[in-house]
Amino acid sequence: MAVPTTAVGTRPVAALDATDRARLLSGAHHDPHALLGAHPVPGGVVFRVLRPYAESVAVVVDGRSTELRGVGDGLFSGVLPLDTIPEYVLSVTYAGHAFEVQDPYRFLPALGEVDLHLIGEGRHEELWRALGAHPMTHQGVTGTRFTVWAPNAQGVRVCGDFCHWDGTAYPMRSLGSSGVWELFMPGIGEGTPYKFDITRPDGTHTMRADPMARRTEVPPATASIVTESSHVWRDEEWMAERGARPVHEAPLSVYEVHLPSWRPGLTYRQLAEQLPAYVSDLGFTHVELMPVAEHPFGGSWGYQVTGFYAPTARLGTPDDFKHLVDALHRAGIGVLMDWVPAHFPRDAWALAEFDGRPLYEHADPQRAAHPDWGTLEFDYGRREVRNFLVANAVYWCEEFHIDGLRVDAVASMLYLDYSREPGQWTPNEHGGRENLDAVAFLQEMNATVYRRAPGVMTIAEESTAWDGVTRATSDGGLGFGLKWNMGWMHDSLGYIAHDPVHRKYHHNEMTFSMVYAYSENYVLPISHDEVVHGKRSLVSKMPGDWWQQRATTRAYLGFMWAHPGKQLLFMGQEFAQGAEWSETHGPDWWLLDPAYPAEPDHRGVRDLVRDLNTVYRHEPALWQRDTDPAGFTWIAGDAADDNVLAFLRHDTDGTPLLAVSHFSPVVRHDYRLGIPEDIPAWHEVLNTDAARYGGSDIHNPQPRADDGGLRLTLPPLATIWLRPT
Repeated sequence: MAVPTTAVGTRPVAALDATDRARLLSGAHHDPHALLGAHPVPGGVVFRVLRPYAESVAVVVDGRSTELRGVGDGLFSGVLPLDTIPEYVLSVTYAGHAFEVQDPYRFLPALGEVDLHLIGEGRHEELWRALGAHPMTHQGVTGTRFTVWAPNAQGVRVCGDFCHWDGTAYPMRSLGSSGVWELFMPGIGEGTPYKFDITRPDGTHTMRADPMARRTEVPPATASIVTESSHVWRDEEWMAERGARPVHEAPLSVYEVHLPSWRPGLTYRQLAEQLPAYVSDLGFTHVELMPVAEHPFGGSWGYQVTGFYAPTARLGTPDDFKHLVDALHRAGIGVLMDWVPAHFPRDAWALAEFDGRPLYEHADPQRAAHPDWGTLEFDYGRREVRNFLVANAVYWCEEFHIDGLRVDAVASMLYLDYSREPGQWTPNEHGGRENLDAVAFLQEMNATVYRRAPGVMTIAEESTAWDGVTRATSDGGLGFGLKWNMGWMHDSLGYIAHDPVHRKYHHNEMTFSMVYAYSENYVLPISHDEVVHGKRSLVSKMPGDWWQQRATTRAYLGFMWAHPGKQLLFMGQEFAQGAEWSETHGPDWWLLDPAYPAEPDHRGVRDLVRDLNTVYRHEPALWQRDTDPAGFTWIAGDAADDNVLAFLRHDTDGTPLLAVSHFSPVVRHDYRLGIPEDIPAWHEVLNTDAARYGGSDIHNPQPRADDGGLRLTLPPLATIWLRPT
């Protein structure tokens, strides 16, 4: 039977205070659980329910239904003459149909004190397990726990399809000074889209995606999605062995991939059927994926992230992405991922002024605004923001088995005056231009990742002469494992762009890298940035006719693979694609169609890349001592007039490999190189001028040393590698 509040007499305690009622209905109450649900009162237990648009609400106890009285604005209440709060459900009627549901406001907080303490300290290394949407069983009931950090909010509500995107019925409670809001919602599970309706300090509302969402809708839709992984990993062998050898003492050749355009239209699972086989065939040790985290604008290539914890839904679910990583690992291929902690876009549904005030971005507008990209920079001095990013790095490594993070735009993080004019920045506490907060963040991130994820590497895209990028944090360095060698990239590409007759005047551009080659642990990158925006593809940078362009490309790749440092090549360059890369159509795979007349020209370059990787892997001299000056000896570093560079690489046993690069379009007969006297005979292990690569097929069948010199025939525009016989 219905028991209105007057059934036990008019009792003020059964009615809501006017202020509480107003705050509750406006979404500005910090503790809705104190008002809603069941609470002991004199004479019984009061039940209060907020269900806008409901025709009626009843409390069901032990199978007996008692209707509550509607008191306006979607509120229903009543006092039952009970001694204790019972187990109960609600029967809610909409449009003549009654539904039995659990009351979210009868549950205790589903987030523990330890989690809140670690969040407050900025030390929760598994933050993704505490914040966000998590399907779980709580107090014997299945549902989803929603938690979000919004310390400036007056109130936060959950909304989604389950309430027609009107969050009035589902206000969250504030968990003290942590700034975390929480609500356990029974019956909500996998696949449910949701957002947070945040009441700003000024009383206005903003609808936001979950910063910790682990799955999102497919852009341009922007909601977060409740998700729970069911993927079973099968890469145990890879994970157990990946850290067996330090990365700087191991072979590392990387194929950089933009997943959405590598083969346009393929999903993660379809990519898993094709990408591992292709990369394995070419002999690369790793792939590097341009940013996978969710981003609203495809034209940003993923470098303007809104969902830092969610693989982009364009290609499938998080478990689909795990399937791709799993497949690459089982094919013996490591997976590196571009990670973008430098900035985030200003989209009004994402991180910018998330709870009505600067939160993830710096409070100083000059520090917050990124001058180049129209984005916002993170506030690295705020412990919760640092925690958000450090935990994010750990998340990708632990949850998705990522083997390395290439950190984008590190230079823009390190300098307060990056792309800023005088008057647009404020010096640090010591009067310098260094962003000390960013330095501390990068050190913490690297130290945490290396401690928690053995075998994982971090790589810095850092374009300045900052000292100690790859030095250990314990020695005052930033703690990265490797650094992109932007100087080598810029100088060497500048050199080969010159006509051969002019190259002698730029010879130092090819030798200068050895002045600083051992100051850091380097990767030599020919990345996506070098083959877009009018820079032309690698083969199109080369002067001369089509034969010379391909020959110079092959010679350059041979020089690159022999130079100290690891290698990275962007997709499409492995078969001498002539056009710049475009994210709308990806590589020009038709160039490798046997029906295309010039197909052998492109296949020849791809065959060379395959052989470079194969020989590289089997020649320890090319990678064992990449960071040891004793692993390199110039043989001809000053032959500028001949456009010749020759050097020895040595493995840990002292066994050498001789690399000779000739960047002139002529044949040089009987060319003498001074070499160690105790090695009389050599043999070619690779020649980029071989006919099978599209070259003129000039070889050195049995080169022998005499009088301390090795006499060779140098093919035109070619690199040759030789080993002692």
